[in-house]
Amino acid sequence: MVLRACLFGLVLSACAPGRAPEAARPSGPAEAQPAAIEARAEVEPRGGHFAIRGAEVVGVGAVDVEVKDGRIAAIGAVPAGLPELRASGKWIAPAVIDSHVHLSYLPAGRRLLDGGVAAVVDLAAPLAALTEREAPPELAVVASGPMITAPGGYPTRDWGRDGYGLEVADARAAEQAVDALADAGARVIKVPVTDAPALTPATLRAIVTRAHARELKVAAHALFDRHARTAAEAGVDVLAHAPVEPLKEGTVQAWAGRAVIGTLSAFGGAAVENFKKLRGAGATVLYGTDLGNTQITAISGEEIDLLLAAGLDGQAIVTAMTTGPAEYWAIEQGTLREGGPASFMIVAADPRVTPATLAEPEAVFIAGVRR
Repeated sequence: MVLRACLFGLVLSACAPGRAPEAARPSGPAEAQPAAIEARAEVEPRGGHFAIRGAEVVGVGAVDVEVKDGRIAAIGAVPAGLPELRASGKWIAPAVIDSHVHLSYLPAGRRLLDGGVAAVVDLAAPLAALTEREAPPELAVVASGPMITAPGGYPTRDWGRDGYGLEVADARAAEQAVDALADAGARVIKVPVTDAPALTPATLRAIVTRAHARELKVAAHALFDRHARTAAEAGVDVLAHAPVEPLKEGTVQAWAGRAVIGTLSAFGGAAVENFKKLRGAGATVLYGTDLGNTQITAISGEEIDLLLAAGLDGQAIVTAMTTGPAEYWAIEQGTLREGGPASFMIVAADPRVTPATLAEPEAVFIAGVRR
């Protein structure tokens, strides 16, 4: 995907991910271009203390935004005389949170930042990933470390054989594993709920109880109806994927008031109907791509299309990608507020009306710096 990074005003330029935008060039004969346009292109702010003027802030209205020291200093009343970026006719939306990635499997932190993703939930990585961070410091990461699994259980015989699973034989060992992960910095615990070899119901409940005692949520890989039901009965908080097997009504209701991460494009849209049912029952829905098991290294237009197919309108999609996961995971990215991080995108259309515009940001700022 080519991401368009545009200089605002009357001059536009485009660049591919990972390459700095080219200097703005007049689109017509040089003598036909006002001198002020070239001057503005030369001083257009890329970081520091500056203002964005003329854009519509999603959920707020047409107001100016002041950025200082990587944070949003003001929305509305912005001092005069600051270096400024003119964005008339554009919209400002929060940078996105991807609630399901595997950065150890596909290190793509810089590409995510360039594409408008400010935070991720890393659901399964070797233990070392908790202490030896590889992602850029600008990328906020909520990490699980390895899944807690049964001996020989998923994913240790498959894609995760190199440390992506932490095997436990019983409930006591499972509790110790939760403590070890929490002490190493995990902020969420992930478990597979599968056919044998699998965690017993007692072991699964022990994991959930211990994780909740450590104030950690538990996410489950559970793709079939019987597995999703078992996860709900154990007290699991969030489905790491929308299940692909049609869910029975009792299973759907068991997930009312909990959460589900879409990853719809990872399964070719097979889970769309389940996602729709879970949302209808009152589950919190979160945007996620399963990066690593997929090759999506930016905001996914395909995932947005499938969210639309699942019945979400533009506002619901914006929420699932920004403020919803910000609240669910208790992180400050994904919001636009005074004092919050200046991590946002400038897009060509109102994403509440045209959500696909989020996948094609015209400019991305992370922690107040133009990517």
